[in-house]
Amino acid sequence: MNFRWGNVGTFQISPGSHMWQVITKHYRDEEPIPITMCFGVPPACTLLAGAGFDYLILPKGCNEIAVAGAIQGEPVKLVKARTVDAWAIAESEYVLEGYVHPRDKRYETAESEAADVQGRYHFHPEWAGYMGKAYKAPTFHVTAITMRKPETKPVIFPLGVHTADDNNIDTTVREAAILELCERLQPGIVVDAHIPYSMTDWGGCIIQVKKRNRIEEGWQRNFLSAILSCSQGMRLAIAVSEDVDMYSMDDIMWCLTTRVNPRADILNPIPGGIGQTFMPSERLTAGEKQWTASNTEFEGGMGIDATVPYGYENDFHRPVYPVDRVDPADFFSAEDIANAKSRMHGWLLSLARTGR
Repeated sequence: MNFRWGNVGTFQISPGSHMWQVITKHYRDEEPIPITMCFGVPPACTLLAGAGFDYLILPKGCNEIAVAGAIQGEPVKLVKARTVDAWAIAESEYVLEGYVHPRDKRYETAESEAADVQGRYHFHPEWAGYMGKAYKAPTFHVTAITMRKPETKPVIFPLGVHTADDNNIDTTVREAAILELCERLQPGIVVDAHIPYSMTDWGGCIIQVKKRNRIEEGWQRNFLSAILSCSQGMRLAIAVSEDVDMYSMDDIMWCLTTRVNPRADILNPIPGGIGQTFMPSERLTAGEKQWTASNTEFEGGMGIDATVPYGYENDFHRPVYPVDRVDPADFFSAEDIANAKSRMHGWLLSLARTGR
């Protein structure tokens, strides 16, 4: 958001998101859309707010506030807005009340407005790790600001985009939704889902697969295709076997290097589908046209099957070291052990934990 006109600011909405679906439904309405914007909300609400692009599991109309209540173990309290027909989270530090005007579109920055060009000039950092671009966006007209009493000394956390805290907010529920998606397709095969920091929140994921019999060989590719299809703009989805530490990027890179046949195991399931304009390589597809969603093309993302083929587990058997049977204290002093641990990083941490 950028309030360039006093109580009126731009309201950029992620294409495909819940709010995008609301805007699309009411785009031609004569009346604006009443909403509240809540800041400094309970952590569970923040987690749900970051759970974008998993709409098969959390579709439009589902009660995300109720899900947040389930996460925190008690209902999230709501309060009626003062000036618009909407509700607000009662425990918010600040609430902006107002109306969204879908067709009153204005440039987000003066620079882009002066050039009359969308998608070229910087606006703010984005989740992909690049500077976001300024567009012509719907506007939000503020009618009131409500807040807690000043003596409560409210704290608004200055969240940084593409930082560790933002990654936690944007991936926690998404990981659970990806796992649930696979479970609904075929139960019991995918045992874990992870979105490492390097996959930039909504940009990718890793699933861990347990093949119980030969007939389940191939399901990992169905899962990869479904994940890429159901998460708009996802660029990379990887499937690994149980013997891989999916929380170690060193182990993931080792797995990709040694287990992937580039001619058979790299999938491109949805070329020409819908993506997002947050990735520079996707913006470039617009050529000389303005870098907007209507002018860019999505290359479809990439799925990588890095699992061990069923029946060939012995050929891919990894050495396992008995880390649970050796106590370093029998051979080294506490100071030596602490010194060694301080130098451990990457794969060594995985080795110490799993023996692989």
